[in-house]
Amino acid sequence: MSRFQRVRSFILGILYLVISLLLLLLPKDSYGVITLIISFMLLFYSISQLIYYVMMARHMVGGKIILCEAIIILDLGLFIYSLYDDKSLTILIFLLIIYAFSGFVDILRAFEEKKNGSRHWIRKLVIGLAMVIFALALVIIGLIMKNTIILKYGFCLSVAYAGIRKIITAFKKTAIVYIQ
Repeated sequence: MSRFQRVRSFILGILYLVISLLLLLLPKDSYGVITLIISFMLLFYSISQLIYYVMMARHMVGGKIILCEAIIILDLGLFIYSLYDDKSLTILIFLLIIYAFSGFVDILRAFEEKKNGSRHWIRKLVIGLAMVIFALALVIIGLIMKNTIILKYGFCLSVAYAGIRKIITAFKKTAIVYIQ
């Protein structure tokens, strides 16, 4: 990781923690805020990926995958933004399903690291399983109890956890591989 990437990861981690605290302190307005935050983050990421595709990735091997990923994330960001006026349980359940999917991706990465012979695959597997179990438990509790407060607090906890992970990775040493 370069210094700029470390600073960016640290600032994003602090921003995630601030957003989590604001959402905890503003329980009435949190539906709209959560929807706007997630949709704008997805939109900015997809636009940056589209710009990256136009500038560089179209000449690379696998560049079409970056284009497809950017279009899918753009569509997802626009879909979440369209739910801004919908003040129901649907928004939080949808976002928690996305959180569970990111945990599932961590599980797949853990198995890939195990196949490559890494010793740190167990940690990634445990983190992925915890994310999936946490998200599924919140969705089931939210559907059974029809209580949105539990889902809001669960979402705030997941955002705070993501912020803490970003801050930790900003200070983690990265291995430098020398090719001889």
